[in-house]
Amino acid sequence: MAVDRADPPIIEAESVSKRFGARLAVDRLSLMVPAGTCFGLLGPNGAGKTTTLRMIYGVTRPSSGTIRVFGLDIGRDPRAVRARLGVTLQQNVLIEALSPIDNLRVFGRYHVLREPELSRRVNELIDFLELRSHATVPVRTLSGGFQRRLAIALSLMNQPELLILDEPTTGLDPAVRLALWSKVRDLRTAGTTVLLTTHYMDEAQRLCDRVAIVANGSVITEGAPLDLIMTRLAPQAVEIECTTDEEPGLLNGLPPKAHRLRAGGRLMIFLDDATALVNRIHAHDHGERRDLIVRPTNLEDVFLAMTGTTLEGGS
Repeated sequence: MAVDRADPPIIEAESVSKRFGARLAVDRLSLMVPAGTCFGLLGPNGAGKTTTLRMIYGVTRPSSGTIRVFGLDIGRDPRAVRARLGVTLQQNVLIEALSPIDNLRVFGRYHVLREPELSRRVNELIDFLELRSHATVPVRTLSGGFQRRLAIALSLMNQPELLILDEPTTGLDPAVRLALWSKVRDLRTAGTTVLLTTHYMDEAQRLCDRVAIVANGSVITEGAPLDLIMTRLAPQAVEIECTTDEEPGLLNGLPPKAHRLRAGGRLMIFLDDATALVNRIHAHDHGERRDLIVRPTNLEDVFLAMTGTTLEGGS
């Protein structure tokens, strides 16, 4: 879906902070989420992502700063905002003794849906999230993947303009993750704005139009995933197993601005063209093939570089 940049943003957070006693969970965070986009909020554990989401949907009040959703101050008009958004929490909130259909009906009544609209909406969501084969069995008998689909279906009951997904695919097998990615894309194409947190960088890279990387409660960089990859690191990555003692000999002659990341015994070097480095490593090893991978640079590399893993080389 083409996004009209003249449209007002769905979310505007301006210099928002949140304290829990002496702990500063969110520190002067500013954020803008355009309408009709999928926006990712990324960061390590404890970075302030979930607290930020809770402030956006009005469960937690900021200590300072302002948050506007749909142009409304969430602190002043929480009911008006919540009526227009849906939220899928990290933990599923389901009535386990009831079936998916009954869970949806209960949640629909919470949103004051009446017949025949209630039944129409339940059936739409059962089909959209592909729950029909398990629609009438107790939720407690469902797999984790089916329960997650149902949790997302509940958050869509009121046809929200904004869908907030807090780590929607954590713990799911790859096939279920791919299925849910497809549904998120369908929602975005239909015009729903999606705000998600995730620890899966491939998920963010595939789904998100823009991402913000958060550390210590503040946004440290923001942009389209491909733009961040191209501007923060070189396009090719070389991964090798080597000790810190071996490193100078292996990388002798490396361009001075080449970026390096180390994670334990694994070294990653980012270059415009990896050919010369690979040949140098093979020559250094006298024909012995150490564990070496050449691949495109990805969003996970940017995330590691920006959130504190040792980064050496260019600025």
